[in-house]
Amino acid sequence: MNSFLFLGMMKWERLLSRGRFGDKPGFIPTQVVRSEFEVDYDRIIFSSPFRNLQDKTQVFPLPEQAFVHTRLTHSLEVSSVGRSLGKAAGEMLLEKYPQLNKTGITPFEIGAIVAAAALTHDIGNPPFGHAGEEAISDFFKFHPAGKCWESHVRTEQLADLHNFEGNAQGFRMLVSKQFGLKLTYATLAAFTKYPRPSMIAQRDIARRSQKKYGFFINQLSDFEQMGAVLGMEKSSPECWYRHPLAFLVEAADDICYSIIDLEDGCTLGLVSFDETVKLLAPILKDKFDPKKLKEPRTEAQNLGALRALAIGELISECVEVFAKYEEGMCKGNFDKALTDIIPSAKSLQKITEVSIQKIYRSQVVLEKEAAGFQVLEGLLEVFSKALYHQFYDPEKFSGQDKSILRLLPEDFPLKGWGAEVNPYPLLRSLVDFISGMTDKYALNLYRRVKGISFPGS
Repeated sequence: MNSFLFLGMMKWERLLSRGRFGDKPGFIPTQVVRSEFEVDYDRIIFSSPFRNLQDKTQVFPLPEQAFVHTRLTHSLEVSSVGRSLGKAAGEMLLEKYPQLNKTGITPFEIGAIVAAAALTHDIGNPPFGHAGEEAISDFFKFHPAGKCWESHVRTEQLADLHNFEGNAQGFRMLVSKQFGLKLTYATLAAFTKYPRPSMIAQRDIARRSQKKYGFFINQLSDFEQMGAVLGMEKSSPECWYRHPLAFLVEAADDICYSIIDLEDGCTLGLVSFDETVKLLAPILKDKFDPKKLKEPRTEAQNLGALRALAIGELISECVEVFAKYEEGMCKGNFDKALTDIIPSAKSLQKITEVSIQKIYRSQVVLEKEAAGFQVLEGLLEVFSKALYHQFYDPEKFSGQDKSILRLLPEDFPLKGWGAEVNPYPLLRSLVDFISGMTDKYALNLYRRVKGISFPGS
């Protein structure tokens, strides 16, 4: 048995700390009107990375005739579901652990933690969704302009570049001084579904929290600081147990993309209304009344009503499972997705199968993904090559390279690099720049640097 197991049980008194990342030890919050976790929510709402989600695709390119979700509307909905999950779980926790009342924590505050963390769950995603993540990884794995950096960085840094991860990018943004969010440790930990770095000695595939990774290697000290404040235990020398509220954030996301991607697919005609009803009915159980579908309402109105009922049922089921396994989460014994073990798990799996077949592999989605690969590879190529030539192969530094580098943000770190300097922080800044773009900005910039279009045309 792993010697790191069962070292102790995480304590809710510490897991719900109101302390903020970046504050000095002993700092006492002064908020009166808003809780510290509501402050988190408000800071995120007004941040530029969150605002950029309005022009980042959820699944579909934005059509002219029908509403479908962007990353922004998806994140708002996940946050709403997360608040309901967190508040219900909070009521259970305060009843089960009366000592928590001495901390002044309320169910509303626990709901606010989950709501804020859920609001940020996609904040690190690059343009063009998951295809964008793969495009960035493939560039450093396979493209000559990406592979040329391999001999200059350490093995664990190369693992980050070869496996770009939106969750790790999100953590980097949330702790970055550039955006000045200074979120609470509790919100940061609830955000982190995968509390490990990209490179570990051995991955335990049975643990949901090790499916992906949650922070880049140069954010290790930030994560260690957060873990120490909250009393997060480790499952191995390199991996932590999840903060229990991260299971609720994950569940909120799983509920929304399962149900709402199906709704979008139905809205665009990729899945018929009748098939959509057939998929949702088993979740509703005895709440499903086919007679109501014949009332004088539009299909869109019926679809909205079914979606609301399904989400409500899934929230109830997830809270019950959370209550059942909460102690196991604190001990590190439980590490599964809540939506995989609720009564409606098989129904959600069926929805996923249909969504993969008819939605995620539809022509419009595949065309968007193909375009995303071209755009991100093209942008990374011109900027990466220019940086490499200037600092690591100066004999090839051309006038074109100089022109390209002038397009980088004013605060981009363009000093202090050279053949003897590890360029990993430089590459992280480049990936920050590219992954932070909206879909439209990335496409327009790609066209311009490739000479396909000109400013003002």
